[in-house]
Amino acid sequence: MRAMILAAGLGTRLRPLTENRPKALVEIAGRTLLEITLTRLRACGIRDVIVNVHHFADLILDYLEKNRNFGMNIAVSTEEILLDTGGGLKKAAYFFLEHSVSQDEPLLLHNVDVLSTIDLSRMIRFHIDRQALATLAVQERKTSRYLLFNEASELCGRRVGQDSAPELVRPSRRVRPLAFCGIHVISTRFLKLMSEEGAFSIITSYLRLAGAGEKILAFRADEYYWRDLGTPESVAQAAEDLRQSEISA
Repeated sequence: MRAMILAAGLGTRLRPLTENRPKALVEIAGRTLLEITLTRLRACGIRDVIVNVHHFADLILDYLEKNRNFGMNIAVSTEEILLDTGGGLKKAAYFFLEHSVSQDEPLLLHNVDVLSTIDLSRMIRFHIDRQALATLAVQERKTSRYLLFNEASELCGRRVGQDSAPELVRPSRRVRPLAFCGIHVISTRFLKLMSEEGAFSIITSYLRLAGAGEKILAFRADEYYWRDLGTPESVAQAAEDLRQSEISA
């Protein structure tokens, strides 16, 4: 199984931590976000990874070389302009398609700026057992952007903000708003179904395909620790959580 780490963002919310380095190289308790994510992937048996880069890309390349790719097979997808999550995956699709043995072969997509204890192996099994096109780790918590799922845990829309009207792509009498965790398992077939071009969010593709009847499922991750590392304050809190042994990076 192969994976992609999304690490190309500018990390503007993390300033001043990202004034002279990319967000992937921001440290928590002496370890970079990139190393923590790679370690998580390696722990569930993934050795082949592609990382997209843009901001301070040369620093990430030097870092990986210095650390001998942490004993993994790591490729790098350099984005001259930021392509967002969907465009970034589409540019790196060759890494998965050249080696796929089946259109149902799963791949893992993981944001570099999230820290969690989500059981990736369990999530992969969930995806395979249900023959989903994509499986999204989600939690019931407050967020500025919700994904909406029906009673069968199928994606059926989204809602921006607490009080805005829902945008539904699949009819549903009842929907549950859930917060996305930035971790996805995707079947290789999905790569050929992304008709969007240029820079675009992968959520745009998910919503379009859900509206066409494809199985985009929620993997409930409420029982696990999860933190968005988008601000200096959240990085400091994650370091404190580590010290208090709430998580293991």
